[in-house]
Amino acid sequence: MKRAALGLAAIGLMFGGTVAAAPTSSVTGTFPRFASVGAEFSGGKYKFNRPGVKHGAFEWSGRLTDTSTRDGNNVYVEVKVQGHDWVRHYGKQGRAVWLHKLSWDGAQRYTAKVMIRVCRDRGAIRPNNCAATYAYSHEWDRG
Repeated sequence: MKRAALGLAAIGLMFGGTVAAAPTSSVTGTFPRFASVGAEFSGGKYKFNRPGVKHGAFEWSGRLTDTSTRDGNNVYVEVKVQGHDWVRHYGKQGRAVWLHKLSWDGAQRYTAKVMIRVCRDRGAIRPNNCAATYAYSHEWDRG
């Protein structure tokens, strides 16, 4: 009986050290105001979720506004997670909407590098116009 208890205690210490080395909190921040002709993203916040929480996703939110309500064009926020293409999240033409999204790569435990921008969708013939692209990154302690 004592041997079993000692063995379990040793295993507990071994796994306890592994758990303690894991990241304990997510990394949060705020976005500046992104704006381009006809499009604005404001009041934005982001979070790099730690591994194992919400797919280790880059979680973001903010208000996307179509500031040129009479031009007939929609607006979108575009997010790029490392190693993948841009993903568009559309707003509502002529209005402001609140967006809250998770962006991640299903093959990875966590997201470490992201790019984000706001754009006006001008259709198939004319090129879209976008605000500057912002890059965000966080290196997790691999323990």
